[in-house]
Amino acid sequence: MADEKGIHELYDQLGDDAAEQIWGDNSGNSVISRRGFLSRSALGAMAAAVGGRIIFGDKFPANLIPAALAQTTEPFAIAGKDGLTILNDRPVNAETPPHLLDDAITPGNRLFVRNNGHPPKQSTIDPATWTLEISGPGVDRPTTFTIAELKKKFKNVNLQVLIECGGNGRSEFSPPASGNQWTTGAVGCPKWTGVRMSDVLKFCGVNDKAVYTAYYGKDTHLSGDPKKDPISRGVPIAKALEEHSLIAWAMNDKDIPWMNGHPLRLITGGFPASTSGKWIHRLEVRDQVHDGAKMTGSSYRVPRYPVAPGTKVPAEDMIIIETMPVKSLVTFPKSGGTTSVGKKFLCRGQAWAGELAVKEVHTSIDFGSTWQKATLEEAPNRFAWQRWKQDDIEFPEKGYYEVWVRATDENGKKQPMILPGWNPKGYLNNACHRIAVQAV
Repeated sequence: MADEKGIHELYDQLGDDAAEQIWGDNSGNSVISRRGFLSRSALGAMAAAVGGRIIFGDKFPANLIPAALAQTTEPFAIAGKDGLTILNDRPVNAETPPHLLDDAITPGNRLFVRNNGHPPKQSTIDPATWTLEISGPGVDRPTTFTIAELKKKFKNVNLQVLIECGGNGRSEFSPPASGNQWTTGAVGCPKWTGVRMSDVLKFCGVNDKAVYTAYYGKDTHLSGDPKKDPISRGVPIAKALEEHSLIAWAMNDKDIPWMNGHPLRLITGGFPASTSGKWIHRLEVRDQVHDGAKMTGSSYRVPRYPVAPGTKVPAEDMIIIETMPVKSLVTFPKSGGTTSVGKKFLCRGQAWAGELAVKEVHTSIDFGSTWQKATLEEAPNRFAWQRWKQDDIEFPEKGYYEVWVRATDENGKKQPMILPGWNPKGYLNNACHRIAVQAV
């Protein structure tokens, strides 16, 4: 894997024009995109930088940087986490490198962190006294529960449910979109323990006025203003009443990690993770679409029609993101590894498709010119990712390769090879993931 020094040496070989295409955005900030932009004429210099001739180079898409140069895994240490990469510290947001997402069930120390405000101080959290208020015009019997009462009154369930930030993959969009510059690691699929949201809401008497939920957490606004919510989102009432939507207090049979919502959070599979509120103490059932923090304007919204990159879209033409798109990752081996020519090469990973199931997964070693079907496992339950494996890849000669992975959902929709349609906030990027491999 080339380091930053190697990248700059490559730029010296390519010249200022080519370097400018990779390094530097419109604001003059120093950035590097995992899928930056280079002309095919630069392949010779890129081959030297990656350490060998790029096999199938004639098929290498224009405007693409080899994965060996474009992917970085800067380590970050955060309490209770291991190997995450920090994106910012106010608030704390950190993602998980793909090779650390290889477990069938994501460990607590590997689940990404997405904050909009400051988490409640750990010293103020006492699960024994924590309460959840259910209220609003959409219920006839407003009720406040302790966690112990939730555990006692309602059936406890264990489900493996994937959560993914709506902005996962934002760093690849051009022109750049504002927000956390996630690459591929704002996703995870732990096992959750809790009660069905539907059981609790029905106990409280969901009525015909119920349209949308609205959660409120104990996290605080970055400004320090107690009257401002850092985030308060919700889902349509039909989604809240699905049997897989949970009010959870445990993850992988342990307390939910502090940064992931201890002691109580929501889980709404298939929707952006922002709808799975953390540190919740109040859940309202509203008689209208919720208009809380991060529910209006351009937050978690995309244009209702395709737009050209850089387009300013009128607010009335933006729609709330609901189901997430089909997507996949190569989680083994780590990008930048080596193998031998003629030796069977094993790679594997995860695939998911929002509210749908994944039907097929394919891999390619010739930049998407041809595809080979992988073995795909069934999900343990709805809204969990599916594991895939390819154990018979062969590299025909020595040199640089990339393994690309592409999933297809049960409706036949495939991941785009490079980038989906641009949108102002950089949401829903489900482009094919890829790793670099040297055959020697």
